[in-house]
Amino acid sequence: MNDKLLLDAFSALSLGVIVVDANYRITLWNAWLETHTGRPASDALGQDFFTIFPDLRNHRVGVALKQAISHNLPALLSQSLHRSPFPLFAEPAQPGARLSQAVTIVPLGDKERYGLIQIVDVSMAVRRESLLREQTHELLSQSLSDGLTGVGNRRYFDLCIDKEWRTSKRNNKSLSLLLIDVDHFKRYNDRYGHQQGDLCLKQVATAMRNALPRHTDLLFRYGGEEFCALLPEMRSARAVEVAEKLRASVQNLALPHANAPAGIVSVSIGVASHNQRSHTDYGQLIQAADDALYEAKHAGRNIVRASVPAWPDSLSSLGVASQD
Repeated sequence: MNDKLLLDAFSALSLGVIVVDANYRITLWNAWLETHTGRPASDALGQDFFTIFPDLRNHRVGVALKQAISHNLPALLSQSLHRSPFPLFAEPAQPGARLSQAVTIVPLGDKERYGLIQIVDVSMAVRRESLLREQTHELLSQSLSDGLTGVGNRRYFDLCIDKEWRTSKRNNKSLSLLLIDVDHFKRYNDRYGHQQGDLCLKQVATAMRNALPRHTDLLFRYGGEEFCALLPEMRSARAVEVAEKLRASVQNLALPHANAPAGIVSVSIGVASHNQRSHTDYGQLIQAADDALYEAKHAGRNIVRASVPAWPDSLSSLGVASQD
């Protein structure tokens, strides 16, 4: 095979090919590189590789090229660590983002050493990976959020309470749970219809989510007109304050509810806090919050009730009622 035929073969490849000699002078620069650097081969041949690419002298590319020529060691550069080492562009005349690249460096020759650099444009693969990650994130988000209200769904709650329970036990930290029920919601649907009922739940969820004091506090739709809030590292006294803030946020919406005693939409909230003595699993914490919610509803609704501890030095506080 003559030199011209070999050069034509390299030029026909849809990847960049550079060959440098033992003194790092460029002896081959194919047509693909001309296209994506904007530099013709006539300007590159015979030039010092590091003069054309000064930023690569101490880069992994430069180190690998020196090792290939001096020690006969091939190298495949990690695409994730070195995504765009060469200044290559889809349109060099109007450079934007660099092409994403996979780079391989191979030693050539025996007595006379050369280094072969192959550069593959992997921009499409990178974009596909990015799109797949975005789609995966979106699907995961959809699978863990309630389609109506946008807060976490029951599945997400189950995952979070299991995680936070184990963290609480391991670090001996407090954990509080609020169970929240929209008062007389069946009456609301009967009076205003299910479409208006859905809008009501959205507004209630938004108000309560915005009332949570910390980004680590999470709101979930537990089912139907029931919500719950998980408050990591929060003791009962503070959890009761947060519950009252959520209750007031819904009351302040002043959504008309002709079939409710107060004439507006309201919520009742049960509060329970994890303590090492009384709760051996998070199911007992949920039950304690549910019992407190039951008390709130039977005490007149639109109030907060906290589970009553079995001893005075517990993390749980005494029941609190708030009526307006």
